[in-house]
Amino acid sequence: MSLSLDQVQRIAELARIEFAPGEAEQTRNQLNGIFVLIEEMQAVDTAGVAPMAHAQDVAQRLREDRVTETDQHVAFQKIAPEVGAGLYLVPKVIE
Repeated sequence: MSLSLDQVQRIAELARIEFAPGEAEQTRNQLNGIFVLIEEMQAVDTAGVAPMAHAQDVAQRLREDRVTETDQHVAFQKIAPEVGAGLYLVPKVIE
């Protein structure tokens, strides 16, 4: 697939992109280069290749899922301006 200069200018118009003089030709060349790369990648036979999520076979090290901090809500509620029934009370902001 190859784009013409008119097609690039139409795409730029639809995307509300303004080109400086000579910039449309450079953009056309870059887009056509991308299309060539895509065509090369699509030409590769991948029939025997299994889909994968990552290019390398790696696994993330996981830590044990356990609590590492002590419960300090009582200490925090002692310094809170207002507390009621174990909850922080805040001023009403919507009437």
